[in-house]
Amino acid sequence: MSEIFSGAGQPDRAGITDYGDPDAPWNQVGDGQGGIADGNNDVIREFRENSGKVGGVYAGGDLILLTTRGARSGRRHTVPLAPLYRGDVMFVSSFMEDRYPAWWYNIKVNPPVMVELRDKIYQGTGRVLEGAEYDEFASGVLVDNPLLADFQSRIDRPVPLVVLTLDGEV
Repeated sequence: MSEIFSGAGQPDRAGITDYGDPDAPWNQVGDGQGGIADGNNDVIREFRENSGKVGGVYAGGDLILLTTRGARSGRRHTVPLAPLYRGDVMFVSSFMEDRYPAWWYNIKVNPPVMVELRDKIYQGTGRVLEGAEYDEFASGVLVDNPLLADFQSRIDRPVPLVVLTLDGEV
C-alpha cells in the first residue's frame, strides 16, 4: 500500500517516527503477484463486507473508498485511502515517491467523486489544491502531520493534497 495512513481518526502509530519506517503500512510489500492493485482489491472487499472496518496493517484506522472517473478512460476506479482532517475539512494525500497517484489526475479532470465512509456512501467533490490555496493549506497540514512533513522533505515535488467535500448520502 502506498497511501497515507496517519492523522486524525487513525490508530496510534507512535512507534512510526518517519516515512521510511519499514513497519509503516505504506511500506508493506504485497505478495508479488498482483502488486498494489490486488492488495487494494482485498482491502476494498474487506471494507465493504465489514461496514468500513479492515484488519491487517490498517486495523483500527479510518479508511474511505474513493471512487473517481478516469481522466482519460472515463472508467470508474476505486481506491482505499486514509482520510486526513484539517479542522472539519477532509482531505487525502499520498506517499507515492515517483509520481502523483492516478486518483489525483482523475479528480483534476473529473471532480465528482463517490466516497464510502464506514457503512455509508456519499456523492462528493474532490478539489486538487494548487497555487496559493495549496500553499496556505499545506503550511498548516505539514505542521500538524509530522509523517507527511517528513515525506515532503524527501521528495522534490509538492505532496498531493485533495480536499473532499461530501455533498449528500446516496
